Amino acid sequence: MTKTNLITGFLGSGKTTTITHLLANKPENEKWAVLVNEFGEIGIDGALLADSGALLKEIPGGCMCCVNGLPMQVGLNTLLRQGRPDRLLIEPTGLGHPKQILDMLTADVYEPWIDLRATLTLLDPRQLLEQRLQNDENFRDQLAAADIIIANKADRQDEASRAALEAWLSSNLAGRKAITVSQGQIDPALLDSPRHNLRTLPASESHSHSHPASRGLAALSLASHQRWRRSLNSGQGHHACGWIFDEETRFDTIGLLEWARLAPVDRVKGVMRIPEGLVRINRQGQDFHIETQNVAPPDSRIEIIHSAECDWNQLQQDLLKLRLPDDNQR
Repeated sequence: MTKTNLITGFLGSGKTTTITHLLANKPENEKWAVLVNEFGEIGIDGALLADSGALLKEIPGGCMCCVNGLPMQVGLNTLLRQGRPDRLLIEPTGLGHPKQILDMLTADVYEPWIDLRATLTLLDPRQLLEQRLQNDENFRDQLAAADIIIANKADRQDEASRAALEAWLSSNLAGRKAITVSQGQIDPALLDSPRHNLRTLPASESHSHSHPASRGLAALSLASHQRWRRSLNSGQGHHACGWIFDEETRFDTIGLLEWARLAPVDRVKGVMRIPEGLVRINRQGQDFHIETQNVAPPDSRIEIIHSAECDWNQLQQDLLKLRLPDDNQR
């Protein structure tokens, strides 16, 4: 049986950073796998985790439990039966509802395969100050599903967010465990905590997304003749636009970072080719984190998410202007 953990949390709470930390500190003699789901189709998290050493399956373009659970079943079955990992980490989209996923993992058909351990829910305490999120059904239900609540980004907290966290925990912890960390640096031993939060979660009343009719079960890719491609997605009160560029396309470093920092959106995430190699971009609200390496990814991928419609064409026009010239650029 594969020890399995659901690692959930709203947009920007630090799920991918936490998983990256866990993979870097896993036992050397164990094979780990990650089933990652993203709201958009571009596959940013897959690109971020590609060199982690873990077996990886992506489910793009909405919730892994949509389409009667087919995308999740395909990815889950492939990892369990072909990969036979010692541990499986499941990262749903930050806009996903946990009930359908937990229902599937505890179904009789998976009982011989899955040893379901604690569900970890990442929380940026500053989110508790946003009335919009407090009213968000998925935000509330993700926290309700947690066996362990990880109050992440302690280094970004202020007096107001600390007070909000303390007040929320005093009213909602209900015997569950909560810890405070920075940059997702949790003790891997937490993964072996047992499930004890067996409360019944309501089904989401607003569980809907719009998917392209041709949506597949893999992240977006380019045809051999394409230099770049755009993808749009919407649902759960949010809208996403993502781009993928071929391996020959590089971007002006300073211009790209300014574009990502100033874009009038809630969320920006990407892995992009620049003259120096690659830059990983992660922005949530005003929090802006970048990491550069002198190795280049096979392509460039970037996605933006916002709680309202945006002028995607203008954002795209500004992004395309940042491409550096090459012999084939157009």
